[in-house]
Amino acid sequence: MAVAANFTEPAREIATRFKARTGHDAVLSFGSSGQFYAQVANGAPFEVFLSADRQRPERADAEGLAQPGSRFTYAVGRLVLYSRTPGLVDGRGAVLRTDRFRKLAVADPKTAPYGLAAHETIDRMGLRARLAPKLVQGTSIAQTYQFVDSGAAELGFVALSQVASAKGGSRWLVPAGLHTPIDQQAVLLKRGAGNPAARAFMAFLKGAEAKAIIRRYGYEVP
Repeated sequence: MAVAANFTEPAREIATRFKARTGHDAVLSFGSSGQFYAQVANGAPFEVFLSADRQRPERADAEGLAQPGSRFTYAVGRLVLYSRTPGLVDGRGAVLRTDRFRKLAVADPKTAPYGLAAHETIDRMGLRARLAPKLVQGTSIAQTYQFVDSGAAELGFVALSQVASAKGGSRWLVPAGLHTPIDQQAVLLKRGAGNPAARAFMAFLKGAEAKAIIRRYGYEVP
């Protein structure tokens, strides 16, 4: 199962509950949605794809890689400007207009939907010229978070789910209107169409137990 990096922790918890309820193991691989899509298009043996956007599952549908009618939005993600340093990030993101930091971590917008949302936010705030020299790019939102958590970058645009349970530090929940909605969609791939376990996982992901877990990690659920 290919799972977008931002959904790592909730996916692990959902997989554990899924096994307890059904006896089926869900084997999870984590990475950027763009890289996973390229692998799926080249024949990688994934049966379920949990993307961090809707565009790639839509493409999977259109290109005949997915089981027709299986696609749905399992979560709506939120973008956060986060720092391990208490007080550095204010409630409006005004720190981005200051010289109080040297590096700002963002994910690759070509492969990571949260990276695209971060770049859209920067542009809509009119800060492209100011911030361009300070950007440090992660290949996925997981690596982007690691840059911030390790101190390689003083702050970064990460997924709310990655810091939902973090204590300390400082953060700004980016207003949803500053970027394209992060509609995270799941799709049953053709390779999984005949696998009862893959179908069962898709059904479980739509259920109340999985939705409760997803909400707890800071996502909105349609």
